[in-house]
Amino acid sequence: MKAKFERLYFDEKSPEQMIHISRTFYRDMQKRRSVRDFSNRPVPAEVIIQAIKSAGTAPSGANLQPWHFAVVADRETKRKIREGAEQEEKKFYSNRATDEWLEVLKPLGTDEHKPFLEMAPCLIVIFLKKYFLDKKGKQHKTYYAAESVGIATGMLITALHLSGLATLTHTPSPMGFLNDILKRPVNEKPFLILVTGYPAEKTRVPVISKQPLDQITSFSGRNAEREGFVSVSDPGTIRYK
Repeated sequence: MKAKFERLYFDEKSPEQMIHISRTFYRDMQKRRSVRDFSNRPVPAEVIIQAIKSAGTAPSGANLQPWHFAVVADRETKRKIREGAEQEEKKFYSNRATDEWLEVLKPLGTDEHKPFLEMAPCLIVIFLKKYFLDKKGKQHKTYYAAESVGIATGMLITALHLSGLATLTHTPSPMGFLNDILKRPVNEKPFLILVTGYPAEKTRVPVISKQPLDQITSFSGRNAEREGFVSVSDPGTIRYK
């Protein structure tokens, strides 16, 4: 069946407005940090709901939207998730991880203990749908599922951060125990656990830096300068001409 089309709503802004918005957004996102120490203060349910709705607007392969967000707020389920995660993490730190991997993790001080899975008021377990079933029970493959769910997850993290909550991405491996605990079907694969809430008082985070622009970006073409991309004294920045 041919898809229906409608006229695009596009809110065009002046170059000055776009630059202001993009700079403000960057400053806000610079403040985002992953935290491992959470307060148990409850968070407004509406914030979680709206953030997930925002994530659900993400682009996806063939618009199949291959994601499911399982929100966990009750203490007993969080306890079960912590127990399952710590069992896998203990195996990871004791024999699964390579020496090189453990060496990289050492400065961050992480180990198999994951108290934040119980302390934080909310866990959002994100599942990737490998396929879906139509009304007749026939299987249909999803396309670019990992890319699609990754984009949606990034939008979810951003929405929660801009709403005033802290987050942590947690990926114990393997994560099949999450299907059992949350009673999710076999066509859904756990993608990650997004821990969210308020940071604990006096939370400390590692001193880290992000790569500057010139290390993560290239501008191709002879007309790059003419198009407005001009180098400045700080090699990690550009300005609009």
